[in-house]
Amino acid sequence: MPRQMSGISFMEFLFSPSVTHILFEDTTAQTHRIYTDSRHLPKNREPTFTGYSIGKWLDTDGDGRYDTLEIETRNLRGPRTWDQTGMPMADDNETIIRERLYLDKANPNILHNEMTTIDNSLTRPWTVMKNYQRRTQDITWEEDNCVEANVYITINKQVYFISSDGLLMPQKKDQPPPDLRYFNQTQK
Repeated sequence: MPRQMSGISFMEFLFSPSVTHILFEDTTAQTHRIYTDSRHLPKNREPTFTGYSIGKWLDTDGDGRYDTLEIETRNLRGPRTWDQTGMPMADDNETIIRERLYLDKANPNILHNEMTTIDNSLTRPWTVMKNYQRRTQDITWEEDNCVEANVYITINKQVYFISSDGLLMPQKKDQPPPDLRYFNQTQK
């Protein structure tokens, strides 16, 4: 999150009375689980990369049918990046993501997702509208497992990148280098 909902792969929505699941064709993306049973956010829970999401269904036009799902996600584990550029989000695990999912009134094949992210790496909340096109025909779910090209390396709770030239590089400004005490450090 929030990259998880960027729409880079097919999504499938599964509804039950107490939870809504969003599954992704990208097998490296974990299921987005949204609890809709009126529970509260848990306290003292270990943060995860997808966070913990609670939601509620709304009837926004008063016709007796739920048409909007409001979601709040917290407890997101850092470090995280905003996107593929590697721009870091705050690593304090205090990020809040609020979403409003609803179908377009004029075209029910379009699902809107108004996402607002509150993060200490920003000067103010950031809101973006994601629009997803419904596909109902000829969908083939393919394996899309890209862990073999993962450029992140964690060393002693610090996350580094492997650059395009194969060298270890910092993820954020003033990041300490890894401890090299077990390596021969003499120059040749």
